[in-house]
Amino acid sequence: MGLDARDWDEDSYRNSILKEREIQTRTVFRAIFAPSQNPNPDAIVVASSDGTLASYSLSSCISQLQKGFGNAMSQKSLLGLPVAEPNCFLQGHDGPAYDVKFYGDGEESLLLRSINVDPISEMSDYSTLTAYLFLNIPIIGTAFLLLCKFRGGASSVVVDEVICGDDGRIQGWRWKDITQSEVPIPLQGHHVERVLDLVNPQHKGPWGALSPVPENNAIAVNAQWGSVFAAAGDSCAYCWDLERSMIKMVFKGHSDYLHCIITRNSSNQIITGSEDGTARIWGKTWQKNNIDYRAKKDCKSGKCIQVIDPKKDKMPEESFSCVSCLALDASESWLAYGRGRSLSIWNLPACEHVTRVSTHASFQDMVFDDNQILAVGAEPLLSRFDINGTILSQIQCASPSAFSVSLHPLGVTAVAGYGGVIDVISQFGSHLCSFRCR
Repeated sequence: MGLDARDWDEDSYRNSILKEREIQTRTVFRAIFAPSQNPNPDAIVVASSDGTLASYSLSSCISQLQKGFGNAMSQKSLLGLPVAEPNCFLQGHDGPAYDVKFYGDGEESLLLRSINVDPISEMSDYSTLTAYLFLNIPIIGTAFLLLCKFRGGASSVVVDEVICGDDGRIQGWRWKDITQSEVPIPLQGHHVERVLDLVNPQHKGPWGALSPVPENNAIAVNAQWGSVFAAAGDSCAYCWDLERSMIKMVFKGHSDYLHCIITRNSSNQIITGSEDGTARIWGKTWQKNNIDYRAKKDCKSGKCIQVIDPKKDKMPEESFSCVSCLALDASESWLAYGRGRSLSIWNLPACEHVTRVSTHASFQDMVFDDNQILAVGAEPLLSRFDINGTILSQIQCASPSAFSVSLHPLGVTAVAGYGGVIDVISQFGSHLCSFRCR
């Protein structure tokens, strides 16, 4: 029996093929656990290469998709993994979203993310945002979620509101507005109003020419200061004042664009990692002759107090020398960073390099778990190291290349990467579930 081709829609068919290919090649650059009243891990928020920000129910994924990891391994294909449906999602822009974080705790948190956006057409009324944030950010229990993009994107922030941004932007939305929305999933995407929209400054060149807006590759927050820090593509880090929606500090010193940034809140410092192969600690050393020395010793001074350069430590040079990820332990005394295929660990109070180990693949993200380090990279493994760099365990993951590892306080780990794949691993090292994002 023949088919009737009179109603054939070539454009729809072409779009469906492109959409299927896009899903197969999608990458989740960041997956984090959302704040919740439930002490158990409840929801995972992911930032993807298609510019979307989506939330998935962990309990639903575990109950419905528990056999997904085994299916994928038997078929030796990511297409064998089940596809999970999101509880809610936001459509960013055309470019990918690379990072996402929360600012605060609980339902009253802000969500931040990074994506590609037009810096002119998406401008917001900053005076309105300033007043709104001034009234809401100090609320106890407020959480902030931030999302950012590595190249050519924007960064976003999520607090009791949620914020997002990349392509030089930091945008945010209220997390409660996202989770409590009654808009059906097929109609979601632009259904929640942003409460924050910040844009990195452009640099002036000869004859007044302006450079492109530098993208944000990573973001970090300091709730005590009411600040968001952005690692940008112009080799600078920016500190944004959320109450005034203004830049209050610019950190200059790197010679290439920044990949990562973290806050060391106990010392009021920030640490940045760059494509130039170095990590820098920003603050100022003790000054006995300065009466206001306490205000001068932190990163508000905009001074670089230490450059961590493997070349000066006589470490072997690698073809790929980018400092791609940074992690601090709970005491903020130990710093771990990935530089190519090397993992280095520093004792910050002593300003001493403790150990360095090499692996078969480049590191792309890491996090401390007490006095141990969980790391992922360009291989399908979740590796656990002790403080001396010894490998304690390695767990197989579904994604061939992982870009994100997040740790819940109860010990549950989420690993995300190529193929739009999420692995959820229990505190005992067993797989709770593995799935592909819709």
